[in-house]
Amino acid sequence: MALKVELKPGERIIVGDSVITNDNQRTRLFIEGQAPILREKDILTPATADTPAKRIYLAVQLMYLSADIEKIKDDYFTLVNDIIRAAPSTIPYVTKVSNSILGGAFYKALKEAKKLIEYERTLISHVQAGSTGLSENEPGRRFSAGTGSDDPDEGGR
Repeated sequence: MALKVELKPGERIIVGDSVITNDNQRTRLFIEGQAPILREKDILTPATADTPAKRIYLAVQLMYLSADIEKIKDDYFTLVNDIIRAAPSTIPYVTKVSNSILGGAFYKALKEAKKLIEYERTLISHVQAGSTGLSENEPGRRFSAGTGSDDPDEGGR
């Protein structure tokens, strides 16, 4: 079954190793085959990957789009070790991303990496607000107590 993609005027999409830019009207594409596909809204560039979680997403994105992923995997695991050291409560998120990668499910890994970015955003907002940690009932807190870090100051404060 073909994947149906609707593009807005001027929207870009990556199909395989090609970037396709839509003209000035809505377009509907039906794509068949096994090429990796990413919509513009899901694409990060090195310039927009400005946080540790976004850099992990970028590494996963490059693995998804690349035929040779071994060098990227090494960089990915370096980034993962860095984020886990800085914020141990990210372990459940990183584990899901890593398990998807190890299983060859790179698109699923991208979706899991988006959840890591969302969680990182929550951690950063708490640090900026001067909070000492996430409560069990706050958005972004998907795991029960005892999962991840017991250190309330993992935001670097």
